Amino acid sequence: MLQVKLDTGFNIEVDFLIPTFFRRFFAWVVDLAIIIAYYLVGSNLLARALGPWESKIWIWVLFGLPPLCYHLCCEVFLNGQSIGKKATRIKVISADGGQPSISQYLIRWSFRLADFPWWVLGAVTVSALPWWCSVFLFSGLASILATPYSQRIGDLVAGTILIDTRNHTSWEDTVFTELANDYKPRYPQVMQLSDKDINTLKTIINTVSKNGDYDLSMRIADRIRSKLGIASDQDSLEFLQTLLKDYNYYSTR
Repeated sequence: MLQVKLDTGFNIEVDFLIPTFFRRFFAWVVDLAIIIAYYLVGSNLLARALGPWESKIWIWVLFGLPPLCYHLCCEVFLNGQSIGKKATRIKVISADGGQPSISQYLIRWSFRLADFPWWVLGAVTVSALPWWCSVFLFSGLASILATPYSQRIGDLVAGTILIDTRNHTSWEDTVFTELANDYKPRYPQVMQLSDKDINTLKTIINTVSKNGDYDLSMRIADRIRSKLGIASDQDSLEFLQTLLKDYNYYSTR
């Protein structure tokens, strides 16, 4: 299985597995089945409620919006996954290893027409079509097979990668933390800590958040304040979380 190594920017590299073509295709089949089921059930319900509705354009528009926006909405609200991707345990991440932005999801979605598996149709009808049609029919498949990390055209343009979430090492296991664009750091002294200290800090924060062990956070916070000479009025857990955010800020600038 292909593997991509992404640098977190904290002297830590994380290896992600690239899902096989067949798992990607199965995810697409699951999503397609959901959309087909929507059309079948929805059209039946509309026929019962409204009678003949096929000639009403506004109903077609409203009825067609959910399937059209299905992949975009799923990836935005389900953390880079559609239902098919969840079933096959694959997801979309940014090529720099972080969570894709809304604009990246939009770009990726806008190229779905080019990336649609037209080769399925083409395999059946290619003999009846002009030769130049095969370029379009097989463009998405060719992109997946030709690029080092099996990226389709939308991934290449958007700067995204599809990864295998069965890989035990995840981005959240590192010290990576999302920051707001207007984030203002408070403690530049945090850069005196080693990578090992920061990784320990992330583990402690996770432990305290899950188990409510605030005595541990108080002891660690007092130790760090003393070591770095920091006077802070934040509570212990908030202080540790701010240190982690500040480390992210300074390490990526």
